[in-house]
Amino acid sequence: EHYSKVIANNNVLGQAYQVITSEEFTMKAKTWLAIALGVTAFGSRAELVRNNDLPMALAMEAAAEAVAACEKNNYRVTVTVLDRAGQTRIILKGDRATPHTLDSSRGKAYTVVTLGPIVKLDTSGEIATRIKENPAAAGLSAIPGLVFLTGGVAIKSGDELLAAIGVGGAPGGNLDEICAKAGIDKIKDRLK
Repeated sequence: EHYSKVIANNNVLGQAYQVITSEEFTMKAKTWLAIALGVTAFGSRAELVRNNDLPMALAMEAAAEAVAACEKNNYRVTVTVLDRAGQTRIILKGDRATPHTLDSSRGKAYTVVTLGPIVKLDTSGEIATRIKENPAAAGLSAIPGLVFLTGGVAIKSGDELLAAIGVGGAPGGNLDEICAKAGIDKIKDRLK
């Protein structure tokens, strides 16, 4: 009397059910209980990990300041702030910024949060230089989202990466970086 047949289409939704013996049920229940107890025991010894994420208000303020700094010089830019995991915190597209500036600003910030901690560099320009100097790293350009241009800058609290700001659209990456740094300067006293 073993009931392990699968009964297909036994209800209106067409879902399959599996009928099991009481012994199989007991075995599965014990397995799940052991897993649950193991997770609980593991969790009780684990240390709490604190994430010091850049608050949205500071991300907005830095982005707005970066756009304003560029607009003072008639640079039409887009600014993107990404958290340390590469997720978008905010995008500000300045008036009359061209379409490519969105991808450029995001790619610069993404390059900083992705590669900056690995190579211990804080700007996309520094990372681009390092990549050009290392032929073995040429394959990194094939990774989607990375942009090896100047204009992305890490936002840090001490040595801890919180986020990155990327600017795209000024008539040179060095000018994008100046605007990005202006955005960070606006909030740097509150990054503790």
